[in-house]
Amino acid sequence: MSRTRTAGSSLSALGAAAGLAVATGVGAVAYGALIERNWFAIREERLAILPPGAAPFTVLHLSDIHLSPGQHKKTRWLRELAAIQPDLVVNTGDNLSHPAAIAPLLEALGPLMEFPGVFVPGSNDYFASTFRNPFAYFAGPSKLPAGKNREPVALDTDALHTGFGLGGWVNLTNRAQSIPFNGIRFDFSGVDDPHLNRERYAGWPRGSVTQDNAPHVKIAVVHAPYQRVLDHFTGEGADLILAGHTHGGQVCLPGYGALVTNCDLPTWRAKGLNDWDAHGLRSPVNVSAGIGTSRTAPFRFACRPEAVVLTLTAKE
Repeated sequence: MSRTRTAGSSLSALGAAAGLAVATGVGAVAYGALIERNWFAIREERLAILPPGAAPFTVLHLSDIHLSPGQHKKTRWLRELAAIQPDLVVNTGDNLSHPAAIAPLLEALGPLMEFPGVFVPGSNDYFASTFRNPFAYFAGPSKLPAGKNREPVALDTDALHTGFGLGGWVNLTNRAQSIPFNGIRFDFSGVDDPHLNRERYAGWPRGSVTQDNAPHVKIAVVHAPYQRVLDHFTGEGADLILAGHTHGGQVCLPGYGALVTNCDLPTWRAKGLNDWDAHGLRSPVNVSAGIGTSRTAPFRFACRPEAVVLTLTAKE
């Protein structure tokens, strides 16, 4: 009799534990889908990379907006970012998740296009999201097409880039360009998305033979922070590298962090400002956790969506 009661008690305990685990999992998914993915944050960083005596310069770094029609909380928040009044907006790609999102995106970013900006594309500026088994990300960096036997839907990338260009933002897709701000020459070098193996290096802008003696700062812009790209730009003397793509892991373990980065970047570098060493040189790299999510996995956990405000200050 006692054995029967003990076995029954054990089964009841196991059932209760299983039920609790399921309820906890359902609650976590609901929290990530209903609360955290729309709990937008602004991360602030300071970095002393400007020439001595330069005034502070504010960069607003946007990445991985992944806009779909009807995301009104996200579009309102994007419009409100204009109150920061940045000196420069840098957009590191993956703006879209749906073919009909271009017009809503340009409207949402309209107030920010009152400020100077530069941009590069990500894979989701070329192709709409397709369903992918989320566990596939643990097997290594994914490549398009994302769905088995399913062709990716091409987006109107030209219309998106034309909209940015009409707003005054500079396209850095495999291009380099100098832009002067406050008496300092900002040299930009950007690449197309390394996640699609489209990066082609344009070097740094070249002007007069004495240009390196003038006050300047070198900023590299890329969507996916693959190590080969970080190595290249660090070796080329970048003062700052800006990237996105990782979503900060999107679903993280509290106290541990990201489980995946969707590229070959170590998980502890999935978001934040860190130094990268290559070829005997060092460059600071800011990886944004991004603003949106995959359309087929619309939740975040322990990884709030973010825009990043970098205040660049003078070297001592």
